Amino acid sequence: MIMIFETAENTGEVETDPLTLMDERQMKERSIMGQEQGDDGKAQVQPASMNTQNSMAEKEYSVGVHTEMEEKRKEKGMEEGEMEKEMELEAEVNVELCQSGPGLQMSLIRGTDLFGYIGIEAVLDQMRSKTMKAGFEFNIMVVGQSGLGKSTLVNTLFKSKVSRKSCTPNYEEKISKTVKLQTVSHVIEENGVKMKLTVIDTPGFGDQINNDNCWEPIVKYVNEQYEKYLREELHINRKRVIPDSRVHCCIYFLPATGHRLRPIDVEFMKRLGKIVSIVPVIAKADTLTIEERQEFKERIRQDLVDNGIHVYPQKEYDEDPEERILNNSIRESIPFAVVGTDKEHQVNGNKVLGRKTNWGIIEVENVAHCEFANLRDLLIRSHLQDLKDVTHNIHYETYRVRRWLMENGITDKCESESHL
Repeated sequence: MIMIFETAENTGEVETDPLTLMDERQMKERSIMGQEQGDDGKAQVQPASMNTQNSMAEKEYSVGVHTEMEEKRKEKGMEEGEMEKEMELEAEVNVELCQSGPGLQMSLIRGTDLFGYIGIEAVLDQMRSKTMKAGFEFNIMVVGQSGLGKSTLVNTLFKSKVSRKSCTPNYEEKISKTVKLQTVSHVIEENGVKMKLTVIDTPGFGDQINNDNCWEPIVKYVNEQYEKYLREELHINRKRVIPDSRVHCCIYFLPATGHRLRPIDVEFMKRLGKIVSIVPVIAKADTLTIEERQEFKERIRQDLVDNGIHVYPQKEYDEDPEERILNNSIRESIPFAVVGTDKEHQVNGNKVLGRKTNWGIIEVENVAHCEFANLRDLLIRSHLQDLKDVTHNIHYETYRVRRWLMENGITDKCESESHL
């Protein structure tokens, strides 16, 4: 019998015994176990017998290595605990080597593994000096009815006269017929760090008999600042540092009624919570007892959950376990029961910020008296940069996407799909 087949070298007619061909096919089916990439980049075929020999050789090698380790342990007189520690250390080193991509290998090199000092940590000093020279901006909005102490609280936060009332000479408070936003800017410097602080006040909010849509001017102002920043970004020759007038935080003042959230509070925080970071506070909390204050806080937290209102800090923005633990403690304290004042009094020979009453002095910075210190830590000492990051990465990006959808005429489609 004559069969024709092709080889890798040449093609032709070869006379072969059929039994021999069957034996070769059976040998190929048994022997081909897989292809391994060789050093020259070509696929290599290894018979099963070779794999068996290799596995036997690996077993003998591992037994030999284990025997050598045992002998070394006996020679050095090491205990089993020390041997396990060495093995764990080797395992950690092996774990540190990881594949970051095809053909790329990444490893973690610690300071103890370096031959000498490089100076990578000097990057922090460079960033610090650059920030101190340029300074930074922080824009805070205060919203609430007249007489809740908005201006006083802002002055107490920054320990200076930064509110609209304290900056305007011969100021006389009048109830506005409509909500009219007013801004006051200051440059505050502390230990060489400069911060341009802008306080946006909302006189007239909630002071009318009919407060329908009183939040619309505030929503319009916030969106206008996003639009202003977006236009600066889209310029061909844009500025190296774009002036940031976006609202980074909105402090919403709740009257200390001891009941629940009012309809105007629910409607405002529902709408503003989607475009700006809201921090609710209970104004003039010294009018409530400790028990009344705690019950009021629990009712407000329940109302926030029932109405789907998101206040800062949101759970979905937590990035790591440590930040989640800190934010959980903050969420348990919201809304902050605060007392504001710009007057100092003598208490046990020390000057403290406080309010003097017939029953004594309420110390503003004493956590046992009110939660002003917790609010200040959140706004300035621990989460100021995070408030700016959330404004830029979450709220501003959401506005930018919505703006793009409106320009392309697909907003209605998206809204209908969301309703469905």
